[in-house]
Amino acid sequence: MSETINLHKDAIDMLRETSRTFFIPISYLSPGLQEAVTSAYLCMRAIDEIEDHPQLQLEDKSNLLRSISLLLSKPFHSNELTAIFHPYNSILPEVTLRLGDWIKLCPPAIVESILNATSTMAKGMADWVLKEWRIKNEEDLNQYTFYVAGLVGVMLSDIWKWYDATETDELLAIAFGRGLQSVNILRNRAEDLERGVDFFPDGWELEDMFMYARHNLALADVYLKDIKPGPIFNFCKIPLALAHGTLDALTEGKEKMSRAAVTEIVSRVVGK
Repeated sequence: MSETINLHKDAIDMLRETSRTFFIPISYLSPGLQEAVTSAYLCMRAIDEIEDHPQLQLEDKSNLLRSISLLLSKPFHSNELTAIFHPYNSILPEVTLRLGDWIKLCPPAIVESILNATSTMAKGMADWVLKEWRIKNEEDLNQYTFYVAGLVGVMLSDIWKWYDATETDELLAIAFGRGLQSVNILRNRAEDLERGVDFFPDGWELEDMFMYARHNLALADVYLKDIKPGPIFNFCKIPLALAHGTLDALTEGKEKMSRAAVTEIVSRVVGK
């Protein structure tokens, strides 16, 4: 029992370290649901750190991601994950090296959905790494944002259904993920260009990406209408409200929202 408690504490600590956006809404979730969503987030964060790693070569990134994808798509032992990571132990972050722990945290009844989504995401990321994230048109952008964020929406919908039979529209769930990701692309624009990565399709200006983000966030607003008030609604509403707020701040020429604005939005959503 103490091992489970320690793992839960480690996972929450890791969540606090790795996500300003999701730590807050996850902290409001009820037991069982909180473990499932924390596990899902950390599994996906683990592979995201491989995709974004500044020291890994593209081929190493792709091979690692493909190996993880293949392993998670069938029954496996955590020792096999340890073996995959072993050559990179000195440079991979803790959130990645402990992927096996985050999987253990997940309630058994929903773990297969999370493994499937993480496996699919890892394969999609591996493909885009080898393409060097060269996004030529909106179709490419849709495909990329599906793998790195739309899948998160699909997986969350699976968790909602498992937890309390909440039914949501899959296309709207994908738009929810895409909307959050496109705001991140805008927020991290200068930093991405500095490291030689451009997520804008050929010929797109800032306003084109703003329109893409607004379109998907509008669909995300519709996604919320299928969810009754309560912890799941608040979980979705907080990052969505923060994304809208960030987009407004960026439109006004600010780099991000102020801490006070973030606190005010969260308080408004949870009614505190």
